[in-house]
Amino acid sequence: MPFSIATWNINSVRLRMPIIERLLDEYAPDVLCLQETKVPDELFPEKAFRKVGYPYIAFHGQKGYHGVATVARRPIEVVERRRFCDIEDSRHLSVTVRAGGKTILLHNFYVPAGGDEPDPEINRKFRHKLDFVAEMNAIRAEHDEVSASVLVGDLNIAPLEHDVWS
Repeated sequence: MPFSIATWNINSVRLRMPIIERLLDEYAPDVLCLQETKVPDELFPEKAFRKVGYPYIAFHGQKGYHGVATVARRPIEVVERRRFCDIEDSRHLSVTVRAGGKTILLHNFYVPAGGDEPDPEINRKFRHKLDFVAEMNAIRAEHDEVSASVLVGDLNIAPLEHDVWS
């Protein structure tokens, strides 16, 4: 049986709930990972997701900025909500989900943008992004008990000039 994961930088989960519902109705992914939810945990719209058939919900949010969430039609188990670079800014959530007889570790990230100047010596935002990605890379070896690992999210990568919208 196929297993599907969708990921989307939603830029405010509460504001965009109607289009999220359309996506879930039309494509019915097993798991939906959202970034930039921009909502504190206590205000996350759990009822709306349950109503449309996604009763398994995990989130890591804060008021007005960042935030990630993972919702699913099948059981998920929260593994961690990790801080990166010693900053609590709600940019990571990992869960496990079973599919095809395997345990999958699913990391949902909202990576810092890094600013306009790709030089860590003169741009502290870019330095932060590089440090964040280095810490992301270090978690690969930490979970031997899972069958597979999947990393999704908004990685804030724009390799070509035309990939950037101003």
